[in-house]
Amino acid sequence: MAYQTIKAAELLQSGQAKRATLLDVRTPAEFRQLHLAKSISMPLNALDSAEVQTLIKKQNSEAVYVICQSGQRAAKAAEKLAAELNSPVTVVEGGMNEIEKLDIELIQEAGKSVISIERQTRIAAGSLMLLGVLSSLWIHPGFLWLSGFVGAGLIFAGITNSCAMGLLLARMPWNR
Repeated sequence: MAYQTIKAAELLQSGQAKRATLLDVRTPAEFRQLHLAKSISMPLNALDSAEVQTLIKKQNSEAVYVICQSGQRAAKAAEKLAAELNSPVTVVEGGMNEIEKLDIELIQEAGKSVISIERQTRIAAGSLMLLGVLSSLWIHPGFLWLSGFVGAGLIFAGITNSCAMGLLLARMPWNR
């Protein structure tokens, strides 16, 4: 079974969200920063289809809507869930980026602000590339390979739409 997509505005204005399980697959830190009132946090790296099936039955919902920050993690989660669940799975296009543009009430838990995984990945990749270039100038030319390795990883991530560095950063203690 393949998953479907829906625009955030269409989901929230049609009332479909009231009869559904809203699954937020962002990191717990991102979820705490801002989320929909009825959404349930289940990070992509801890996604368990049996637990989702239990939630669906418990909430007596008709469908599962998957939300992340931009839609990419939600699509990965939906691929997995659509193959394993008996309920329809739908990705909310644009994720929280689009939901924030709508005039609806969102929950923001107290605590320090969080840098998104996407921004953390850009910061880490840029820092590693700069470190590689500077180290090759000041320490040993072989450090230039570090910049090349990171650049190749970014190209691979762009082509495959999967980012190992982002997945690694999502598991870091500050993102839990």
